[in-house]
Amino acid sequence: MTALTTTIESVELSDHSPKSRAPQATPSVSARTWLAVIGATLGAFMAVLNIQIVNASLENIQGAIGAGIDDGGWISTSYLIAEIIVIPLSGWLAQVFSIRVYLLTNAILFLAFSAACALAQDLPQMIALRALQGFAGGVLIPMAFTLIITLLPKAKQPVGLALFALSATFAPAIGPTIGGYLTENWGWQYIFYVNLAPGALMIAMLWVSLEARPMKLELLRQGDWPGIITMAVGLGALQTVLEEGNKDDWFGSPFIVRLSIIAAIALALFLWVELRSNKPLLNLRLLARRDFGLGSLANFLLGVALYGSVFIMPVYLSRIQGYNAEQIGMVLAWTGLPQLALIPLVPRLMKRFDSRLVISVGFALFAVSNFMNIYMTTDYGSDQLFWPNVIRAAGQALAFAPLSAVATAGIEAENAGSASALFNMMRNLGGAIGIAILQTFLTKREQYHSNVLMQPVSLFEQATRTRIEALTQYFINHGVLDPVDASHRALVAIGQTVQKQAFILAFSDTFYLLGVTLIVALIATVLLRKPGHLEAGGAH
Repeated sequence: MTALTTTIESVELSDHSPKSRAPQATPSVSARTWLAVIGATLGAFMAVLNIQIVNASLENIQGAIGAGIDDGGWISTSYLIAEIIVIPLSGWLAQVFSIRVYLLTNAILFLAFSAACALAQDLPQMIALRALQGFAGGVLIPMAFTLIITLLPKAKQPVGLALFALSATFAPAIGPTIGGYLTENWGWQYIFYVNLAPGALMIAMLWVSLEARPMKLELLRQGDWPGIITMAVGLGALQTVLEEGNKDDWFGSPFIVRLSIIAAIALALFLWVELRSNKPLLNLRLLARRDFGLGSLANFLLGVALYGSVFIMPVYLSRIQGYNAEQIGMVLAWTGLPQLALIPLVPRLMKRFDSRLVISVGFALFAVSNFMNIYMTTDYGSDQLFWPNVIRAAGQALAFAPLSAVATAGIEAENAGSASALFNMMRNLGGAIGIAILQTFLTKREQYHSNVLMQPVSLFEQATRTRIEALTQYFINHGVLDPVDASHRALVAIGQTVQKQAFILAFSDTFYLLGVTLIVALIATVLLRKPGHLEAGGAH
């Protein structure tokens, strides 16, 4: 740990602005502080990892506990709903119980519920335990971010934010790799047991590094309970709509319609309550600040592309290329592993160049990696995806830490909890909304391309009749004795070929949409103020 602290301390940043070259004393940071930051960041990494690591093994879990495909989706949904509700609550609850008690308690609960998930016997048990795991794990994400922007001086925050980037961008990328390997070689239970060893290390680091402070239980009576209730109901309903909407035909389902109305009313009331309250749960007025607002918008769009691409790539590899979980994980590993080499360099780049330039290059590379996948074919597999994945990894590594630094520069200590909750919630909301949009977009584009491709496939066309005859003869030669059955199989084969081509075109369109989303994020980045101006001008 001493070597790690020494390495971190060697990265010194006096200012984000490339024009600031005047020598000044760099504030020293104690080893105890770095221990708290690293321990909290490890917790955030595990909490984010548990979203994607389970998705990679969902089919195996469904089979083991007797869950259907539709109902089994709630194994992931329950975790996400709990996580997105607790993230905005964490800043206030940390004040009530103190950071030490709140963070350590939830870290221990996260490990306990992780182990319990591996022992679940049926679907209701698994859904309940995953929700509890999400409530505990969701705390670890904003609290790590809060510790970075409150415990570290401005000159050291880029280093802390680079560490946090491992949880925000590296964890989603490497999750399917770890999940696929563990599931194929050890069994699905180990995707939960894998949390225990690093979790014990996290608890030990937090135990020795976080200072004990008195709890302020009187804040419970002063809490913004109308805001808490409306936010929990609104976000919970919204997350359920986004997760289940495409499967239930969106507004063709009375269940989705009712939940959408509940979400709209509850969230509207939440906004009204927060903007009128003297002591709001979240200071939403922070979003009116130019850099925090634009930074949060860019972070939302980053969430759309980050979680959207992690969702769409395994679907493509499984459905079109027939890859298993471990093979999919090996392909996606190249969206994560290069980040390990690049993220430690980001603080130095922020010292040398304008942070807006670093962010813009990151978003541009991420966009390019998606545009490289818009001309996919049936042979477009792991080899063809290698360079787009490496470029995507570089873009993600460059974008996140400087974006976080610029967006939160000038945030006062009393607003750190709200800023952390809003910034992290925006990324998670972007992921939820992005995946919902991509699911529907993929379905609609597949239907469109199927209709277009099927138009020339007609029995009145000589090429179609010739193809049917050739396939019929093929099936007869391979053991199908009935000519009628062979002809039927020929028609089915042609239909499957057309559908596969339609899906490939739809996936290409989906990557194009992700690329455009990142271009919009890049535009938002360009509108940010210069980092040097942020420190000189404050948080206006």
